[in-house]
Amino acid sequence: MQRTVDLAGSAHLELVSGVVQLRPEDAMFDAMLRGWRNQQLARNLKAKTIGNREKLIRRFLGFVNDYPWVWSPAHMDEWSAQLTSEDHLSPSSVRNYQGTVRLFTEFLIDQRYGWAPACEQAFGTHPVAICHEWNTLPHLQDYEGDPEARPFTREELQLFFDYADEQVERAIRAGRKGALAAYRDATLFKVIYGWGLRRTECSRLDLVDFGRNAKAPQFGRFGTLNVRYGKAKKGQPPRRRNVLSLMDWAVDAAVDYVENVRPRFGFPDQPALWITERGGRLQPGSINDRFETYRDALGLHKELVPHSLRHSYVTHLTEDGVDRMFIQQQVGHENSSSMATYTHVSDDYMNSALQRALAPAFA
Repeated sequence: MQRTVDLAGSAHLELVSGVVQLRPEDAMFDAMLRGWRNQQLARNLKAKTIGNREKLIRRFLGFVNDYPWVWSPAHMDEWSAQLTSEDHLSPSSVRNYQGTVRLFTEFLIDQRYGWAPACEQAFGTHPVAICHEWNTLPHLQDYEGDPEARPFTREELQLFFDYADEQVERAIRAGRKGALAAYRDATLFKVIYGWGLRRTECSRLDLVDFGRNAKAPQFGRFGTLNVRYGKAKKGQPPRRRNVLSLMDWAVDAAVDYVENVRPRFGFPDQPALWITERGGRLQPGSINDRFETYRDALGLHKELVPHSLRHSYVTHLTEDGVDRMFIQQQVGHENSSSMATYTHVSDDYMNSALQRALAPAFA
């Protein structure tokens, strides 16, 4: 009889028929994970994502101390309680963990993959759905990040940029090594803020990623920035976007770096915009290190991180009255609800907005 199930990850593709297993339970579980991995690979998910999910399923297995064909909703209840009350994970992390277990168990009970009948034949029972509306966290809020995460105030931002510039002057006056790297980093922070970039997006920029904007000829070939490594959705390549240049002072900083400083590093065949003194591409971890050094030297709050520069871009443009949809396109958000993560307008802005809203009532 011909089999009709041949999807990647299906039981009959992963189980070796006719072989007696010394530990059939472990063999079945390993085959399930192998099948789930192949199903995800067929959906073009990244190996890192798949690996992290597999680790979490093994962690859940260790918590339950039993195999998936005997898992029940009660096990999910107990695990969720531990994640919340003992491990003190955030709601978004708990939801992510629950979602991974849900994906795995839904894969096992999907009749197209044949795991339920395979377990029934081997162990006299089968996997069931264990994640339901009543024992998993719903997504009720647009933003569930750390409430202490915030952008720079305009005063803090100016202080940070001034300090970064001072490090260049200090290195030059002292005649010591590191002036080029300090200049590079001072410009890099201005570019992250000036174009609203993520840290990794900035790290992956090349010299050729700047381009012209016919509507802003005053910026020359720095009128747009082609972000080629934007945040990707699962199973998809990095998303690209063109970010229009808005801040003339940021453009001036980028032009000066590209034309007068970047060539002094040497390595003319290196395409990266930000390079190390040895000719490699500057990595996100190095950006973090320099940022934290400057932040701590200034005594600024620890919740300020490189991503706060991107938050500041959105917040300050909002305060300046820039159209919200335009800002959304600039930072590469598909949904306007995602903007709630980045918008932290000041009290002055809120007061002026309230006055504008109430003005017609008192006219």
